[in-house]
Amino acid sequence: MTSAGPGRPRSQEPSRPGATARDEILDAAAELFTTQGFATTSTRSIADAVGVRQSSLYHHFKTKDDILGDLLEGTVLAGLEFARAVAALPPAEGEAGSRLHAVALYDGTQLCSARWNLGILYHLPEARSGRFARFLADRQELRNLYRELGAALSPAGTAASWQSSPGDLAFRLVESLINLRADGMATPESALQAADAGLILCGLAAELPAIREQGAALIARLG
Repeated sequence: MTSAGPGRPRSQEPSRPGATARDEILDAAAELFTTQGFATTSTRSIADAVGVRQSSLYHHFKTKDDILGDLLEGTVLAGLEFARAVAALPPAEGEAGSRLHAVALYDGTQLCSARWNLGILYHLPEARSGRFARFLADRQELRNLYRELGAALSPAGTAASWQSSPGDLAFRLVESLINLRADGMATPESALQAADAGLILCGLAAELPAIREQGAALIARLG
């Protein structure tokens, strides 16, 4: 018999992925939020999906919003950490195109390969509230890093707006993978195609093979 912490002990080994009861709760909530909706999912239903008492769930998360906050932050953290590492490289290490391509490919792969399509939760009205300020700040920082990397692709002397910058375009293409996945149209190549599209639309189609190779090297080194 295994224990999930305070509350009812389990009569069998956990069936959900996760090293801890907290991880299992997050996995169950992710499934229910993305398949049944956030508003209609109760903490009781999450606890039932894990196989613990509701009181055990409250030992790890005080509210359903706390669970949502952790899930939202988990969608951006890996991509943000990688983008920070790429942006911090000395100018001589990696061409501008390969840096942006690497960040887009890494970020897109995270969105496409996660067990649940949590990006669809971005559209929840609740996700825009101040209680999720940390997630909103992290997502904005990630977007700004895309813009910073994309700014190096702008021709000298031009002043493209943030909204039309190569980096912002790449960011939007990557996040479009969320809807592609929700429609059941994502494939193993979707993340690469989104990263490629951002560079092609910046006029770098001819350089794409070299950009891909250099970007892959950055992912292997920093990812």
